[in-house]
Amino acid sequence: MSFRSILHDMKEELGSISRKGFDVKLGHGFRSKSQRVVQDNFVVIDAFKQSCWANMPPELLRDVLMRIETSESTWPPRRNVVACAGVCRSWRETTKEIVKTPELSGKLTFPISVKQPGSRDTLIQCYIKRHRGSQTYYLFLGLSSASYDDGKFLLAAKKCRRPTCTDYIISMNPEYVSKGSSAYIGKLRSNFLGTKFTIYDTQPSNAGAKMTRSRSTRLVGSKQIAPRAPAGNYHVAHIAYELNVLGSRGPRKMQCVMDTIPASAIEPGGLAPTQTEFVNNNVDSFPSISFFRSKSIRVDNCQSEAIPIRKEGMLCLRNKAPRWHEQLQCWCLNFNGRVTVASVKNFQLVASREDGSEHESVILQFGKVGKDVFTMDYQYPISAFQAFAICLSSFDTKIACE
Repeated sequence: MSFRSILHDMKEELGSISRKGFDVKLGHGFRSKSQRVVQDNFVVIDAFKQSCWANMPPELLRDVLMRIETSESTWPPRRNVVACAGVCRSWRETTKEIVKTPELSGKLTFPISVKQPGSRDTLIQCYIKRHRGSQTYYLFLGLSSASYDDGKFLLAAKKCRRPTCTDYIISMNPEYVSKGSSAYIGKLRSNFLGTKFTIYDTQPSNAGAKMTRSRSTRLVGSKQIAPRAPAGNYHVAHIAYELNVLGSRGPRKMQCVMDTIPASAIEPGGLAPTQTEFVNNNVDSFPSISFFRSKSIRVDNCQSEAIPIRKEGMLCLRNKAPRWHEQLQCWCLNFNGRVTVASVKNFQLVASREDGSEHESVILQFGKVGKDVFTMDYQYPISAFQAFAICLSSFDTKIACE
């Protein structure tokens, strides 16, 4: 029996259960919930226990899921792996054990994959589409060398201008990009000049992560104003663009200090924090603060924090210095065919050592290939979320940098 036949039988089995009166819901995040029905003799029966797929022997189940995971290596066929995780609890647990993190497999399967470090061996190829009218940006997983193909959607961002700063709201929902959405996972905030940025995450990447309060964390008593909004912001990275006060010729110069990734992560055997699941924020665990604030406090919240040149023991990324091409009369970088249009936004980031030297391997590269299409390739130790946020900083207007 082929794998497609097995999946077809699964759908028929679930359909028959639904027709018998059971309500089966497979939600975002690959959770399954079955309503229990009380019979005349008051015996509670789980709908999935009546399914032959839930009672499959563990050895056989593991063998079937391993074959499906191996054969469906790219999207959209890889959605079959996700469908298997939504059948029942036993299927979900087995699938989670089989599917490896992007660090080991180079594959983005579940939603949590966008928060996990990329592959150690190769760059994961993605691209960003910009919609100028709505000021939104969409990140897709590139499925082929053609950057214009519709790939697997990963993240969306929306630009929000404020009097003293600019926010980029990042969400996993392409249709509703807002802090009030349950799909909101973080943001990028700039200073007034657009030269300094701070990346915030709604989830702590490690036990020692520090939370920073903002207007989205205001509480009234013990209740949050926006119940679905995350209860705090955690620092992920600080980005700084070098000021070009003399107006000299040359590309932008940027530096990115990763607050959550140690410098040792890029060394052989080094490890970066890997988030395994989304954590539900507990509103009651945060103390209440005053609802009304003065105007000066609200303005201060929009100011970007002072960005250190380098944090002790933290990973520091710098843009790779381009070379001047005499014949073309332009600055050039080798993007290995992934970038085709010259732009001041194009960059490559490499890790910087404490002695000032640089690693040769490119951790993140971003460049233009069309009017509103840009490629984004990243690898370990940063995640798709972190790479996307760093690339968003390049879109922002920089008054004093060029």
